[in-house]
Formats: sequence, structure tokens, C-alpha cells
Amino acid sequence: MTLHIRLLATGALLLFAASAQARGFQGTVTHVTDGDSLWVRPASGGAPVELRLQGIDAPEICQAFGPRAREALAALVLRRRVAVRTRARDTYQRTLARVSIGGQDVGAWMVERGYAWSYRFRGRGGAYEQQQARAREGRLGLWSDEHAIEPRRFRNSHGSCK
Repeated sequence: MTLHIRLLATGALLLFAASAQARGFQGTVTHVTDGDSLWVRPASGGAPVELRLQGIDAPEICQAFGPRAREALAALVLRRRVAVRTRARDTYQRTLARVSIGGQDVGAWMVERGYAWSYRFRGRGGAYEQQQARAREGRLGLWSDEHAIEPRRFRNSHGSCK
């Protein structure tokens, strides 16, 4: 196999892998489980897909502010058309996705109003670090409680709500 053909084949594989990782679709939100999980029925048909909003971590449903986070997300998206950009799967096999409604990033909306934390990974502040800083400074939502516990710490101490 010549170098030119190998380069073309490698490029095609990389392009395929990139497109397989990030897939987009439009759909209608049919259910909101909690402040960072929802179900979207694709406009092209088929069963609703369970999604976890990538980049945020909302309080657990049995945790302080958890029901309010779910209510806020439902008020924004339930029974409305959204754009979905899938990324990967989490440990619970939910599809991780960025979701937007009318051009507004739903994850950013949740964090900037104090309904969720920007998901931190390996010591980094996460995609919505700036929105979180503004919400915290303004004492919005969960930030009105100076003892608010990150969902990850809550799960480690109390287990899952399920």
C-alpha cells in the first residue's frame, strides 16, 4: 500500500470516528428526570432517547434543591423542540449531549441560574465555569445556601437517590 493510500485511509477513519462521536438531531423533550437528565423523541421518529446534559451536575432529586432544579429544566424544555448534539455515554449508559433550545445552551442556562454546578474534571472548572462564578457571586439558586453540597460529594456520602 502506498503512502498516499495509507494517508487517505487514515484520514477517512479519523473522519468517520469524529462523526460517530458527535451526532446531532432535533427532537421534542418528552420527560425530565432530574436537573441534568431528560428524554428526547427524535423528530425523525423512533423511541425517546435518554440524555444526560454534558458539562453540568445538578443536585440529586433527593438532595436539597434537586426538585427545584428538575422543575426549572422542565419549565424550560418539556414538550418543546430542542437541538441535540450527542457526545458519548456515561457510566449509566445515558447518552451525554449538549442540548439547546432556540439557540440557548441548556447546560449554560442551568448553571448561570444556579440550578447546577459546572461539571469539574481532573481539577478543571468545566465548560460552564464562568456561568457558575457569576451565579455564585449573585447567590443565585443553590448558591443562596452557603452549605450547598456538590452532587458528587452528596452521592459519595449518601449514595444514589434510586
